[in-house]
Amino acid sequence: MQILTRPLDALDPRTAFGIWRLRQDVFVVEQRCAYPDLDDRDLEPGTRHVVLVDDDRVVGTARVLDDGDVQRIGRVVCHPDVRGSGASGELMRAAVDAATQAAPSSDVVLGAQSPLVGWYATFGFAPDGPEYLEDDIPHTPMRLQR
Repeated sequence: MQILTRPLDALDPRTAFGIWRLRQDVFVVEQRCAYPDLDDRDLEPGTRHVVLVDDDRVVGTARVLDDGDVQRIGRVVCHPDVRGSGASGELMRAAVDAATQAAPSSDVVLGAQSPLVGWYATFGFAPDGPEYLEDDIPHTPMRLQR
């Protein structure tokens, strides 16, 4: 497996398509959340796409956004074929690295699906506010302080 970290303009069209297909298959179809995944944040100049590729197939992705005072990790997803293999840990470490490289002194935040709070804690994130519902799924705001 290979990890790529790129702005949208540096991704080849097939990789970009693979990112959007994976996000759609998991978030919209598997998790049954009808929401506008293509929210224009992919296009922002400070956005970095972290992509896990296996044999030219996108099997994981995360998005790192520059929110000014913080870096925000979101859209973290792995294909069902690689879940449980350690691929998600590789992906998350690369996303944290991308956020840290972009703004070494800025905190990194994310909205964790609440059942995954413990998993995100293994990367140094701590709950940072009350649980909330997003698309009928409980989420917990989390922060990695720098």
